[in-house]
Amino acid sequence: MFSPGTKKKSNYTSRKQQPPSPPVSYGSPVTPAAENRKAVTENVVPDRPSTGTPAPWASSRLSVLARIPATKKSDKGDDVDPIQPVFVGEVPQVVRDEQTNILQKRLSGDTGIYGGMDKATSLAWIICGNRLFIWSYLSPSASRKCTVLELPSSILEDGDVNKNSGSAWLLCVLDWDHTTVGTNTVFQQRTSAGVLLCNRKTQAFVYWPNIYSSSPAVTYMDQPEYMTALNKQQQKSSYNSLIASAIPDKQNVCIAIACSSNGQLYRFICSPSGIQCRENVSVSSHGSQISGQKGYPRSLIWHAPNHSAKESKRRFLLLTDHEILCLSVDLFPDFSMSKLWSHEIVGNDGDVGIQKGLAGQKKIWPLDMQIDNNGKVITVLVATFCKDRATSSSYTEYSLLTMQYKSGLDVTSESTFRLHDKILEKRSPIEVIIPKARVEEEDFLFSMRLKVGGKPSGSSVVLSGDGTATVTRYWRNTSRLYKFDLPYDAGKVLDASVFPSDDGEDGAWAVLTEKAGVWAIPEKAVLLGGVEPPERSLSRKGSSNEGSTQEERRNVSFTGNIAPRRASSEAWDAGDKHRPVFTGIVPRSAQDEESEALLSQFFHEFLQSGVVTGTLDKLKKSGAFERDGETNVFARVSKSIVDTLAKHWTTTRGAEIVALSVVSTQLLDKQQKHQKFLQFLALSKCHEELSSRQRKSLQIIMEHGEKLAAMIQLRELQNAIRQQSSNGAFTNANTQNELSGSIWDLIQLVGEKARQNTVLLMDRDNAEVFYSKVSELEEVFHCLEKKLSLVVSEDMPFTFQLQRTCELSSMCVTLLNTSMTYKDENQMWYPSPEGLTPWYCQTVVRSGMWTLASFMLHLLKDMGPLDRSAKLEFYSHLEVLVKVLLEAYSGSVTAKVEREEEHGALLEEYWHRRDILLDTLYQQVKGFNETTYQGSSEVMEEHDKEITQKLSSNLLAIAKRHEGYQTLWNLCFDHNDLELLRSLMHDSMGPKGGFSNFVFKQMHNSKQFSKLMRLGEEFPEDLAIFLKEHPDLLWLHEIFLHQFSPASETLHVMALSDGDNSISEVEEPASYDTRIEPTLADRRRLLNLSKIAAVAGKNADYDTKLKRIEADLKILKLQQEISELLPDDEETQDIAHKLLPPADLIQLCLRIQNKQVALYAFDIFAWTSLSFLRCNTSLLEECWKNATNQDDWETINQTSVSKGLSDEENLEVLKETALFQASRRCYGSESETYEGGFEEVLPLRQEKFRGFFCGRNLDAA
Repeated sequence: MFSPGTKKKSNYTSRKQQPPSPPVSYGSPVTPAAENRKAVTENVVPDRPSTGTPAPWASSRLSVLARIPATKKSDKGDDVDPIQPVFVGEVPQVVRDEQTNILQKRLSGDTGIYGGMDKATSLAWIICGNRLFIWSYLSPSASRKCTVLELPSSILEDGDVNKNSGSAWLLCVLDWDHTTVGTNTVFQQRTSAGVLLCNRKTQAFVYWPNIYSSSPAVTYMDQPEYMTALNKQQQKSSYNSLIASAIPDKQNVCIAIACSSNGQLYRFICSPSGIQCRENVSVSSHGSQISGQKGYPRSLIWHAPNHSAKESKRRFLLLTDHEILCLSVDLFPDFSMSKLWSHEIVGNDGDVGIQKGLAGQKKIWPLDMQIDNNGKVITVLVATFCKDRATSSSYTEYSLLTMQYKSGLDVTSESTFRLHDKILEKRSPIEVIIPKARVEEEDFLFSMRLKVGGKPSGSSVVLSGDGTATVTRYWRNTSRLYKFDLPYDAGKVLDASVFPSDDGEDGAWAVLTEKAGVWAIPEKAVLLGGVEPPERSLSRKGSSNEGSTQEERRNVSFTGNIAPRRASSEAWDAGDKHRPVFTGIVPRSAQDEESEALLSQFFHEFLQSGVVTGTLDKLKKSGAFERDGETNVFARVSKSIVDTLAKHWTTTRGAEIVALSVVSTQLLDKQQKHQKFLQFLALSKCHEELSSRQRKSLQIIMEHGEKLAAMIQLRELQNAIRQQSSNGAFTNANTQNELSGSIWDLIQLVGEKARQNTVLLMDRDNAEVFYSKVSELEEVFHCLEKKLSLVVSEDMPFTFQLQRTCELSSMCVTLLNTSMTYKDENQMWYPSPEGLTPWYCQTVVRSGMWTLASFMLHLLKDMGPLDRSAKLEFYSHLEVLVKVLLEAYSGSVTAKVEREEEHGALLEEYWHRRDILLDTLYQQVKGFNETTYQGSSEVMEEHDKEITQKLSSNLLAIAKRHEGYQTLWNLCFDHNDLELLRSLMHDSMGPKGGFSNFVFKQMHNSKQFSKLMRLGEEFPEDLAIFLKEHPDLLWLHEIFLHQFSPASETLHVMALSDGDNSISEVEEPASYDTRIEPTLADRRRLLNLSKIAAVAGKNADYDTKLKRIEADLKILKLQQEISELLPDDEETQDIAHKLLPPADLIQLCLRIQNKQVALYAFDIFAWTSLSFLRCNTSLLEECWKNATNQDDWETINQTSVSKGLSDEENLEVLKETALFQASRRCYGSESETYEGGFEEVLPLRQEKFRGFFCGRNLDAA
């Protein structure tokens, strides 16, 4: 279709100028397996072109091998052109055989080959002759299965269409079990799928309810009944588009909707019993550019490609000649359709679509429509016929119109569409693909199809009926075109799709060809090979203005230091989201490329001669030490060593590859070469430079060695497990997956993901890919986390689940232990570890092992009926898995702490999972200890005792290593081993006081106070720290330590506390008994004890301390006396037991109208501090006023006057008043206070004294 403006050498010329080439080496990373290219026939085919291009059905490969390097210049694939498509795989052999048979028959009309690709199910199909072939284009060639279906002869009649009108067939795949996950298989293989096939011209339908059944049933309808009622003109119409959807709760029943070129929509109900045609619906033509314009409506698509299987309604979009219609269809019971909204895309308003009637514009054709996976962005392919007024030349403009829902609309509610006239808006300006292209016939335009969703993001593929495909990408306000271009004998491009990805995003573009199999268009090829659109045709007719390769590729500029990478196997690896991976174009300068090439050259020379003279200085000048991490050239060369693809691993024997000695040999060769690389770094002194400047890069290099060693051990473990399994109780000769083991299944998953994410590996076996991609060993744990249910399913027999989880546990332990051992043995090669996180401590590794461990914990709950030996074996696997998992967490936390990063969340996760795992292990060990064996011999009992002791010892070591204090406590408590407890307390120090603090807490919570205090005699400092939160015991420990003054202070604080902190509350009480608070008598005893301790201590402030204690004793006594004067009720009882603050106690005195109590208020003031007096002056004045009001001064005055009392007699009367007694208490010569005096707060002055008697006739007094 749109070929890039690159003028390639013809295949004929390139072959003509070369001498006869040797047989093709199929060791190339993009070459399909030799076993998959069987010879079909050796017959001579007439009328072949003179170029000597071999026939596609002959034993030789197609001329498309010109795109596949015949030899490998290097293991990294340096000879691969980065802008070329990559071969993925052949079509199944049965398809190739059928093509050969048709060619031999030479029957006119029987040679048409049609096909397509279904993105949702990853199925490809080809119709060849009277057979329909269906297979998965994602499956490796060695395991590809093809379903062959016979087409009824009646529907083949008159099915030919124009050669440029595209496929004569419309096909829909119904994935009945799309929500079902396989259990015993590596892939999510489909067990039930239906296929609906329609002949576009005859409008006949064929329906297979389940193509995977042993003998697929078929129902078909030669011609719908409505066709008989149409006139001859209408019978010339054909179907343009077909969609189908499963009907909920109906087995193998679907509804299909087809749009016809006569402007009608048809509904069909397809079931195993037959196909029913419902009434047709007419699509309104009002607003069309031409009334009754033929060929419309054009395209049908479901509004939401991924929908719930339980939905009773489903929306779909319909493309007409001037608008987009959204309709809804009821999936049950009456299958009625209703219109939701419409949006005009060809009209007078250019802001909402394409404006018609512009100068030079003659006609507009909306050709095809697609919607993204989220159901939000709609893309329409549009062709516009134009005439240049200046030159009077006609041309066609191709463009993409991108629409989206208006912001703020709730598209899930149908009421939204009734409230708004405008539903869609332009997402971006119209993207012109080709501004001036050749004028084509209308049939050719209608043959074009649009595909969206592949990489690079935002790219689209346009397919034409004559078998070409072009990738278009809008970049820098202009389109970039990449043409999928193969020689003519490759046949037509039948369809295009997208490789799926685990991250939910789409991958690279996939293309199905007529005779050359499936090819992939890497993201990098589109980015590098895309050129600005020239004036050219959409067909194979060529162009008049093709520029040279150098000229047009020079137009592709990249910003800054962005430079294209070589087409190595990791160039398109975009599946790893947890680690940075280089995809497409990465920011690598030309200097980086030169440095890497120079380093590779020096290393190659070292392998040949062992000489490294001047290497370091030359590498420094080239900038090899300027980058750190995975972009460092040393790390990249190391990665290329360990990830080198083997030359002779490809095989069609499936699982047998793992038993081949070549696997171990290749891994050992890689290990030897990597060790040579380390020697090269050391001898050239590059190692020293990396250790000081690029520690992370050096660690990555060493981790490559770790992973190689781990992979070798995994290979040996896998062989050992398979040998044991073949002789074990779980052997099943009829089940290959069970024989292969869970590790093999996991290898298949990892290898399959790498194949899908790296198009250069699509023709390789999964196991081969797995053992080659050594640097991505973390993917094993990623698949463990995400796809464990595919390897070990709950539907499997329970014993089988146990066996497979034990195998996976052994795999994880082997990988991590081997890596740790490698690091210990080669420690001198490693950089300083501060702040560096080992690969086995990364999140993806921890998450994978935690998922496996969690599943094993789940299995433990159902192990009751199993014998003791099976339980012990399963426990041992879980134990070692827990050990390496906790080591991974510990290393990750340490690295974060050293980098001074936030690690609180990680630490909490570590502690939480540690406690769960260790507690489960402890419960299992406890269960083993409690198991009794009646009738067992003494020898057996002794043997069992040794086993349980060993289990306890192993668990103790793990808990001690990771500060699992609860487990340590449980083990010591169950065995009543006080010596072990003390030993652990001496050895284990950690956060919050270490294990000793935890032991003290357990004893305190269990109210073992005497044991706690006795144990504290051995750990005095630790216990003193712990008891700071428990003063009720702290003073006893301080007395034991002869710290009398601190003990006195502790007792004093306890006596005067408000009760909440006096005697500390048990944090985890065994019962819900209410804690008894100390009474006033208890507080008085505590003060007396404090007094005794102070006397014993006799420190510098001994006198002040005693004086304060005495004052507090007197206040306590006053509160007790006041409470005795109160009435006997609940409030009084509360006061009698609760310590009142001095201010509250004084307020209580003011409320009680009692002369004696009024005087108690001044006593309380006297025994408080001077600061309290100063802060409560107003309260003190209230006390004076209260004392004044305690006596009847009028009566006293009248008595004095009536009786004529002398001054001496009046004075005696006044002495009995509360005011006089309070004055003597505060200001008299015998007044006592704790600190200072009342005169410092309320000085005794005449003015102040008279103020108390204001308004009273007591001047004489």
